Amino acid sequence: MEQLTTLVRVGIISNMKASLIARTRIVYSTHAFAELVLWRVPSPLAGSAHEFKYRLAYVVDSVCVVRYDNEVGKGDHRHFGASETSYKFSTSERLVADFQKDIKRWNDENSHS
Repeated sequence: MEQLTTLVRVGIISNMKASLIARTRIVYSTHAFAELVLWRVPSPLAGSAHEFKYRLAYVVDSVCVVRYDNEVGKGDHRHFGASETSYKFSTSERLVADFQKDIKRWNDENSHS
């Protein structure tokens, strides 16, 4: 899990409306990986009150089982298995920590499969 605490930094292209801050993929096993993508946007997306657009996904056996994202109009939310709930975004660091916690929870609850 410690691997998620440091996101890969990438360059910013000045003519884009959104600036890519981080994109990384972490392979946990032959059947599980996490992908984290974070952009800085010039103004908050509809439904969000911060300057980030993000997508964090944990995929097991080709199925996304945990995801945090903020779609335009939907705002900040998280998916855990089949359920979707709103998410209170505070900082990008807290976002990654909450995502890590849900990955651990998913693995603990589904270790039999």
